[in-house]
Amino acid sequence: MFYQPQQTKDEIGLPFNPIKALVVPRPIGWISSLSPEGVANLAPFSYFQMLIDDPPTLMFSAVGPHVEGDEKDTPYNVMRTGEFVYNMATWELREQVNLSSAALERKVDEFDYAGLTKAPSNLVKVPRVAESPVSMECLLREVIHLPSRLPHVQARLVIGEVVGIHIGDEVIHEGRVDIKKLKPIARLGYQDYAVIEEAFEIPRPGK
Repeated sequence: MFYQPQQTKDEIGLPFNPIKALVVPRPIGWISSLSPEGVANLAPFSYFQMLIDDPPTLMFSAVGPHVEGDEKDTPYNVMRTGEFVYNMATWELREQVNLSSAALERKVDEFDYAGLTKAPSNLVKVPRVAESPVSMECLLREVIHLPSRLPHVQARLVIGEVVGIHIGDEVIHEGRVDIKKLKPIARLGYQDYAVIEEAFEIPRPGK
């Protein structure tokens, strides 16, 4: 089949637009931030990725308005404080990750809502998820405003530099991070997710 992105699902001939299921699996950026008033926020973003490793730089994009209007909490907070933390979403934390995606009032602390523990960061004021085996403290480097065909939708690409990294000792085995112990989850589209429990190694040519 072939279709153009601006077509409706009825024009495409499928019950759901498949676009989000076509670039998968996507890592989940579980981003914590602080409002200027000091309210902690936590939300998962499936448009998330590392960009480069020196200096380590990552990005996430937030699409859509907040239920109370204006920006979503995460870009709203990050653009005003200049800080955020990436926390790894894992199989053990899948229910809490899902709970933290709820559309809540700005005054609600998603750590409390999802039953999670705040752990202090070393270099930023934003707390990290104590239960997550990996967290990266980040400073805001750039926000790019992305175009949308929907006038009420605001899309922001947030780029941050990693300035501090936390790794649980329990997931390090023989000097390497053990993916089988981490069991990170990934977004697949629709309401589907995947968990990584197996990995394989293919040496690059000439290595």
